Amino acid sequence: MTKKWMLSMIFLSALLYASEGKYTLTVEANGFKNNKGEVQFSLYNKEGTIPDKDLNLYYLKKRVKVKNGHAQAVFKNLPEGKYAVSLYHDENNNGKIDKGLIMPEEGVGLSNFETINFFHLPNFKTASFMLSSNKTLKMKVINF
Repeated sequence: MTKKWMLSMIFLSALLYASEGKYTLTVEANGFKNNKGEVQFSLYNKEGTIPDKDLNLYYLKKRVKVKNGHAQAVFKNLPEGKYAVSLYHDENNNGKIDKGLIMPEEGVGLSNFETINFFHLPNFKTASFMLSSNKTLKMKVINF
């Protein structure tokens, strides 16, 4: 065996081993009321992280533009496990969820939730799902 061939085999083996048990989560959201600002997709992987009122308890986050009422975020190389996703439409790019008296003025969303109200409040347990293969998650934007 040549030295070059052996190095190639070692490199390929390392790549295969490193990607074993790692998955891609694609999150697609529709129903934005406009294309202003950005959408923050937050990925959570622990109990007690949802609700995340100050937007700082996430495991990973992605900020993307809204195009034609649609936004998509891709999280790569995730280990198998339990996750939840939240989103908020930061229309004015101020980095926070703007609220009226009680409810958000900007669009929000949460995995496994079609609506959010006082009788259906979010938490990690109800928003979470198992990731054990590549997955595409479709989310509904909730506008109050």
